[in-house]
Amino acid sequence: MADVAVETHDIVRTFRDGEVRALDGVSLSVPAGRVFGLLGPNGSGKTTMVRILSTILRPTSGRAIVAGYDVVAQPQQVRRRIGLAGQFATVDENLTGFENLRMVGLLNHLAKPYVVAKSRQLLEDFGLADAANRIAKTYSGGMRRRLDLAAALVGEPPLLFLDEPTTGLDPQSRSELWTIIERLVEGGTTVLLTTQYLDEADRLADRLVVLDHGRIIAEGTSRELKAQMGATVLELGFATTDAAARAVPLLADLSATPANLEGHNLEITVDDGPATTADALRRLDGAGLSLTGLQLREPSLDDVFLALTGHKAEDGSDLAPAPAGASRRSRS
Repeated sequence: MADVAVETHDIVRTFRDGEVRALDGVSLSVPAGRVFGLLGPNGSGKTTMVRILSTILRPTSGRAIVAGYDVVAQPQQVRRRIGLAGQFATVDENLTGFENLRMVGLLNHLAKPYVVAKSRQLLEDFGLADAANRIAKTYSGGMRRRLDLAAALVGEPPLLFLDEPTTGLDPQSRSELWTIIERLVEGGTTVLLTTQYLDEADRLADRLVVLDHGRIIAEGTSRELKAQMGATVLELGFATTDAAARAVPLLADLSATPANLEGHNLEITVDDGPATTADALRRLDGAGLSLTGLQLREPSLDDVFLALTGHKAEDGSDLAPAPAGASRRSRS
């Protein structure tokens, strides 16, 4: 694979006869052998982009090149070189783990001896060897997600699209899946990851693009995006929501960005943490407002997203409907 695994140029995708623009001129360059993150809430266009790159959807306009092939003009060539795993495991619950992987291999027209050997290897690699002959409906959510990811790798694709792969998983299962993804990249696989989990993007992605309402609003490394926020975040806890609301105008000029008020808690981003904290405490004391908690911390990607968009990475629904009969992983 070339140094660039995915390139898109001014991708636009509309729905409802042009009334809804799910993607509005998105250009990406995904380096090979890395994890590239598409970060944003549901409805930001992440899943729509993955469906275009995996040839499930056609762009309304613009051009996308995946593994050196045009997704519109050469879709079969693209499908042979990608794997796709989405938000929800798509295994056949009435087949065993081994049968699921074998089915995917045969649907991709791979040689039967290879499929059998590869399926067994993947079950071992993903910690599913002991459950290989169990019906998938008996698997836990984390096991099903690992099986789904294994199925996307039967054909050894050099490029893997992961569309919110840890949605709904418990913390241990998420951590296990992160370790698997890191191991794949160490082996040379390129991963394009969509997520609304900021800790996930922070840990896995070498480079990030932040999408909101179908447009790129920021891009860079996690460190670069956090650097936009200033040195520290001052978190203040109050006994009541009224007290927290009263504190907002008192502290407004201490930060270049608007305060984040949530219930009893108030957050402001500051450049000089200790000095600003002392100033804030003096002002609050003068107004008769007492604190129940105080913390200075480094900015997170959640802080970055809030500052960029005015809302957190949560809620909403993706605008792109799933085409009838569309597969969740590549087919030859």
